[in-house]
Amino acid sequence: MIMNKCGCGRSPTGMCKGWHGLSQEEFEAKLAKFESENNGE
Repeated sequence: MIMNKCGCGRSPTGMCKGWHGLSQEEFEAKLAKFESENNGE
């Protein structure tokens, strides 16, 4: 999958993760999961 730059500002990587359509609650849950999975890097 080709990822483009994030235009909505929600992506923690700066590249589109498809998070623009999430509700605020869904976004916060995805962000928390992403941060916990990538905390050791």
